[in-house]
Amino acid sequence: MSGQDAAERPGVSRRGLLGLAGAAIGGLALGATGGAVTATAVAAAATNTSYPFFGEHQSGIVTPTQDRLHFAAYDISPGTSRADLIALLEDWTAAAERLTRGLDVSETGAVGGPALAPPDDTGEAQGLPASGLTLTFGFGPGVFTDAQGRDRFGLASRRPPELVDIPSFPGDALEHASSGGDLCIQACADDPQVAVHAIRNLSRIAFGRASIRWSQLGFGRTSSTSRAQVTERNLFGFKDGTANITSEDTAAVEKDVWVGGNSWLSGGSILVARKIRMIIETWDRTSLDEQERVIGRTKGAGAPLSGGDEFTPVKFHHAGPDGRKLAVNSHVALAHPDQNHGARILRRGYNYVDGNDQLGRLNAGLFFLAFQADPRTAFIPMQKQLAHSDLLNEYIRHVGSAIFAVPPGAKPGEHIGAGIFG
Repeated sequence: MSGQDAAERPGVSRRGLLGLAGAAIGGLALGATGGAVTATAVAAAATNTSYPFFGEHQSGIVTPTQDRLHFAAYDISPGTSRADLIALLEDWTAAAERLTRGLDVSETGAVGGPALAPPDDTGEAQGLPASGLTLTFGFGPGVFTDAQGRDRFGLASRRPPELVDIPSFPGDALEHASSGGDLCIQACADDPQVAVHAIRNLSRIAFGRASIRWSQLGFGRTSSTSRAQVTERNLFGFKDGTANITSEDTAAVEKDVWVGGNSWLSGGSILVARKIRMIIETWDRTSLDEQERVIGRTKGAGAPLSGGDEFTPVKFHHAGPDGRKLAVNSHVALAHPDQNHGARILRRGYNYVDGNDQLGRLNAGLFFLAFQADPRTAFIPMQKQLAHSDLLNEYIRHVGSAIFAVPPGAKPGEHIGAGIFG
């Protein structure tokens, strides 16, 4: 990410402002997730940290992972033209640049407009700092051709080869309401109200051109993207993402995260999003010894069963101090780069809880976000191996799936994803 100061951009277009005034904001803001969100519980932790929106790469990838997430996938509305899509991206860029500085979506904002008209900004983030907000935009396969194979925007030839359709994996129980999407926005922040405010207002701007297909709230990051961060725990109580790529691993980031070459996607990445429901009740009745065997790490320190501390390299076929060896079909063993031809991904996962299902079971799990240069050599072969053999499969179900091409960062004076239009 470039450290340059963000330049002022033109404001949201007249059509975007009309969208602000006319949107049915209740349905757009929360999608299928529902639930009330306030900033009260984390107000003390909110900071004045801000990340520039413009730069070589989009923020929200190697940026130190924030604690809260609101992710939204959008369908482009029928009748939207190529010019309309460009205008939407221009409006989103202008608003996003302001939001990441802790400002309202426009200069008029929440209280500066006419008293008899809806305000430009919904106002729930007034008085809150930027809270490390990052907004990361992506393009799904539907931008290039729709479900019927039609080239709606003259972009079919611009679809990058890395943006493949994710295959079906054994055990998938994918739900339409949590999968797919033409566009996506990943909002990460240290205050949930700041993240929700961003998605709410960007959705209002999109009114008439795109609408939320599904969205997901996340909390308690489960991966660290900086060595300065401790490894957090998932809802099974285990440290997650110990071997994750971090921003300090510059060679790995360049090789495994950023797309190379000279295409419009060079310097961008491919994002795979997977909603993974955890069968909490079954897991909670499983012995500690079996939980550790399934994962391949100790529950307390997070050390591999082959011995050492959390960051000790995994030793296959090596007994630890208590005589236990790493099971060949444990989660850690199957996901390890040594078992996947050296493939690595950068993870930005989050815990989620969506209430309870009709049987009273906790509807909760991991919202898995993985950035990589090419899923054909990273996520897909890795997931194929996990889907066939992972001991963890008894306790999880993949219920949502989507893939997006995440363009490089925008320069001042251009909109996000400008390169896609040639």
